[in-house]
Amino acid sequence: MIQIPFLAVVASYLLGSVNFGIIVASGAGIDIRAVGSGNPGTSNVLRTLGKRLAAVVLIGDGLKGAGAAAIGVLAVDPEFGYVTLFAAVIGHSFPIWHRFRGGKSVATAIGGFIYLAPTVGLVIGVVWLVVVLVWKTASIASIVAMLLVVPGLALTGRSTTELVWATVIAIFVIARHMGNIRRIASGSERSIQ
Repeated sequence: MIQIPFLAVVASYLLGSVNFGIIVASGAGIDIRAVGSGNPGTSNVLRTLGKRLAAVVLIGDGLKGAGAAAIGVLAVDPEFGYVTLFAAVIGHSFPIWHRFRGGKSVATAIGGFIYLAPTVGLVIGVVWLVVVLVWKTASIASIVAMLLVVPGLALTGRSTTELVWATVIAIFVIARHMGNIRRIASGSERSIQ
């Protein structure tokens, strides 16, 4: 018999695989993976299609992270919400619906953290936004936000299990930015302007 935790993980991965960058850009007649940076995330949509559609992508990807976290919490317990959030993050990066070519999972991760730990999630979301506005570079904002997740959760007394899964999520998202990190180091990283 298939167990509920397994079904929750599969459902969360499938939810994470719904890529709003690809869907929104397709609605505008553009394959977002063929323009700009080729990344189907908020930043490339912003550069290519403007603020309004980028906001739709940001909110959509954030909500699916929150939804995946909720699946884990409701199906098993609050700690398992981090497991299903990670499944959605994997789904966003390697979506079954889009030939496993996805984004970097920042909005999905932050949306899930907002659901699981509202204060910490909102703080890292605000930090992400402030860094984007100041440095005009989403990758720097994303890395800074992910570096703050685990310390923030630790300060709010989260369990070891939650901290371990949050660490896994943060490391995964940062690893998805390795190309950006190399470009930041060489001074060739693209801004969102």
